[in-house]
Amino acid sequence: MAESPRISIIMGSQSDLPVMSQAAEFLDSMDIPYELTIVSAHRTPERMMDFAQNAADRGIKVVIAGAGGAAHLPGMVASLTHLPVIGVPVKSSNSIDGWDSVLSILQMPSGVPVATVALDGARNAGILAAEILGTSDQGIAQQLKSFKQSLTQKVMDQVDQLDRQKNGNS
Repeated sequence: MAESPRISIIMGSQSDLPVMSQAAEFLDSMDIPYELTIVSAHRTPERMMDFAQNAADRGIKVVIAGAGGAAHLPGMVASLTHLPVIGVPVKSSNSIDGWDSVLSILQMPSGVPVATVALDGARNAGILAAEILGTSDQGIAQQLKSFKQSLTQKVMDQVDQLDRQKNGNS
C-alpha cells in the first residue's frame, strides 16, 4: 500500500502547474509522498478553508502553496493551519512582472509566517519541504545529504572541465 502524503502541493489554478510540478519532481526523486491539487483562495474559499483546517488531520506535515497575481493562497492557508507553509510566487499572465506575487507572499503580518522562495522557485520549495521532514526522518536526512554532495560534485566536475579547457586538454 502506498504511503500517505506528507506534503501537500497546492496552487491557485491549473496555469500554475508548470511551475509547481518542479516541487513534485524533486519529491518524486526523493520518494517522498505528496498530494497535488488546485485550491483557489478567491474562487473556492470554502475549499481552501476546509483544506487548511484539515491538512494536519490527514497527515500532512508541510504545505507548499503556489500562486500568481494577488497570491493570497499561501498566506490564507497559513492563517488557518499550524503547519509550515512554503509560498511559491508564480509569474502569471496577469502578474506585474511577478512582483505582486512576491510581495503578497513575502510581506506577511507578524504571527502568520510563510517561508517564501524565489519567483517560480518551486523546486527549492520541494527541497525545503524535504529538509523540514528530514529534521525528524533520518532516511530523508540521508537522502538530502547525498543530494547536497551531488551538487558539490557537479560544481567540482565543472571546475575540472574548465581547467582542462584552459590548459588545452579538452
